[in-house]
Amino acid sequence: MTQSPFETVYEEMFPFWAELSADERESICRHSSARSFPKGAHIHDGSECSGVFFIRSGSLRVYIMSEEGKDITLYRLYSGDMCMLSASCVLESITFDVFIDAEEDSECFVISGPAFAAVSENNPKVKIFSLETALSRFSDVMWVMQQILFMSMDKRLAIFLLDESSRIHSDIIPLTHGQIAKYMGSAREVVSRMLKYFASEGLVRVSRKGVNILDKKKLRQLTL
Repeated sequence: MTQSPFETVYEEMFPFWAELSADERESICRHSSARSFPKGAHIHDGSECSGVFFIRSGSLRVYIMSEEGKDITLYRLYSGDMCMLSASCVLESITFDVFIDAEEDSECFVISGPAFAAVSENNPKVKIFSLETALSRFSDVMWVMQQILFMSMDKRLAIFLLDESSRIHSDIIPLTHGQIAKYMGSAREVVSRMLKYFASEGLVRVSRKGVNILDKKKLRQLTL
């Protein structure tokens, strides 16, 4: 019997894989698909059960949206990450809607939600893995809420710039003011005003290429 191209990946990705029956492994692989999403594509729209996403390349943005259309970024997903919140039929205790967009051209493996849920119902370790994966993301969500509710804008922006610099291994953050505002759950005008202040203090240089961090030491002092 020919091995599914998904199986090698799932062997490394799922700690419970070896404990599944041959039929269960076959079912998950059979209900998996390789998907390509262009930059800007809406991947998951609300509470439907789109499935379990495993990001092979690119990046996805997970966010919530108000009735007025204002959105707050909860977290972003990159190569090697997994998204369980897009599979509401697997995690029925999740009662709020999340939205997912492709931030870059992205390649993903997508496992059908109902197929994964069926295996989960018969295997406690699969259910525990699903809950733990979702729970690990809630720490990111709570960190975002803590920043929005309790931190000053200069501290939030300093944290964002330093985190982004660390992620991309560069002092030049190639994002527009609008993109930074979107990721921070703020308004573009507020971000622009704070970046102008940072520039006047010699912390950053703002250009069409993005934001160039000039003084990380002083920027870190703002985060304390």
